[in-house]
Amino acid sequence: MSFQGSVNRLSKEERDFYDIKNAAAEYYRVKRVPQEMERALNELFLHKPDDVNGYLANYFASRSAPPMISRLKAREVYDARGQPSIEAEVFCIVCNKEKSTSSAAVSSHFGLKDTLLEGKAYCQKRADHVISAIQWINGPLNNMLKAQNPCDQSEVDHILSNFFMARCLEEQDSENKGNGESLLPSEPDLDLPSSPPSKDKKSADKGKKSNMAEKPFPSAEAPEAVLPGSLAIGSVSLAVAKTGAQVQGSPLYKYIAALKDREAPTKFHVPIPLVTLLSCGKNSPGKLSLLEEVILIPKTGQRAKQVITMTLELQKEMMRIINTSTKAGATQISVSDNGALTVSYERPEQPLDLITEACTNIGLELGAEIHLLLNCAAPKLMDYSKGKYEVSAGVLKSPDELMDMYQNLISKYSAVVALIDPFRREDTEQWGKLSRGIGGSCALLSDITYKSQAAPLPGVKGHILKHMDETTVSDLIHITAEHEGSVLMGAEGSELCNETSLSDIAVGLGLDYVKLGGLSGAERMNKYNRLISIEEELALQGILVSKEKHPPPLFTENSSQEQSTTAQ
Repeated sequence: MSFQGSVNRLSKEERDFYDIKNAAAEYYRVKRVPQEMERALNELFLHKPDDVNGYLANYFASRSAPPMISRLKAREVYDARGQPSIEAEVFCIVCNKEKSTSSAAVSSHFGLKDTLLEGKAYCQKRADHVISAIQWINGPLNNMLKAQNPCDQSEVDHILSNFFMARCLEEQDSENKGNGESLLPSEPDLDLPSSPPSKDKKSADKGKKSNMAEKPFPSAEAPEAVLPGSLAIGSVSLAVAKTGAQVQGSPLYKYIAALKDREAPTKFHVPIPLVTLLSCGKNSPGKLSLLEEVILIPKTGQRAKQVITMTLELQKEMMRIINTSTKAGATQISVSDNGALTVSYERPEQPLDLITEACTNIGLELGAEIHLLLNCAAPKLMDYSKGKYEVSAGVLKSPDELMDMYQNLISKYSAVVALIDPFRREDTEQWGKLSRGIGGSCALLSDITYKSQAAPLPGVKGHILKHMDETTVSDLIHITAEHEGSVLMGAEGSELCNETSLSDIAVGLGLDYVKLGGLSGAERMNKYNRLISIEEELALQGILVSKEKHPPPLFTENSSQEQSTTAQ
């Protein structure tokens, strides 16, 4: 009897079983399962591990298909200021199972510039911003990034940036259509004299002309628009980068360094932490508004933990001085959003005198062991109705008068070696004059978080950059490469308490400095602790180096003279 005849005489159950056996044999043949099993058993016998199942699990896991993004998920969370924000979560298929691989959140500069929005209007606009971000992540971005390789950061960021640009164009088209209906040309309202002006009229006009001869006040640049939902872009980009690092079994800082340099560096240095000592900005209890932050710059060569220990000692002495010099004692001290002490002051000399006295008391040489950086945040102080900066309550200064004030402060306090945003971007003449006036003793820094593509300001040697809104990880790499050697990463006070990625980013980008805020609050101390952890890890691996810089210690023109020595 033929083989086919024998098969035909089998029962239905037997035929079904026979078909399954054949299908299984074919599947195993195509997938080379016998060969893989034989290789695994040979390796197992060669190594003779005690944990047989664990060894086989690791063996096959190492040969599994690379993880692919299966979906994204956004959820509403609250930032350090108690404002609603979003966190992006990435899920991947790992060993045939869907797993949550990482989550991330970035800050938004929404509301930081919308000072006219208050109460319900602000809350509603903020809520719209968050809702749009959640819809973007759970909807179109989820579909676009499905099945993408999480280790292909440039491709993921390219998709995110293209999506964001498309939304910007849609928003622009919508606004143009709306403006086109409301901005129809109308009759000009001209008041032309029908006869020559009288003598008295001429005299009055002459007086007016003499007043108008004053230098025109530069108008403000158009505010940077915040597209609702934009923080979805930065959050997803960072979450994917963290996933890529996890997939490759690498710390985030090493993963970013490899993205930046195309290969993992053999040596790393940890950015010098710049710690905010005092905050005297517009939200402080006193009249002084000029100095939003007074920041400590430690001497090079110190470990991050040493810097924090030293700063805590200095801060403790400052609090003792304040408590003994005021009747109300400690009630005069509060903590700002950026984790720094805020004290009631009227003049910019007062916080600098406090730091000077505290340094003297604990034997810390100001101007040698530590220097100071002043974040002036002058753009926030402009009174556009008067065309002057309100440096303290009721005290207004023109751009030139403010420039004179800075020069006097720097000449009196030689430990001040850098200023952040001493003027608005529009006051380019004063930027140039101040730079020339202070010479090489003090560096001018500009915040480029909102204006990364703007023309360089005269005299600026350094730039502040924060990871916010639509900025992707690839954008951070590109911006820091464009401004190589002059970028300082800064933290925003509205970040989530558990988000420590900024420390990894600063190390991975190879930056010289990082500004994480004051020494108060979980969202800042977690970042400082992460910086310490990275430094200890690199030291144990023998790949930590420290950068030696020549004075002045911040963004010097002698960067070519830098020397790197292996950290002991």
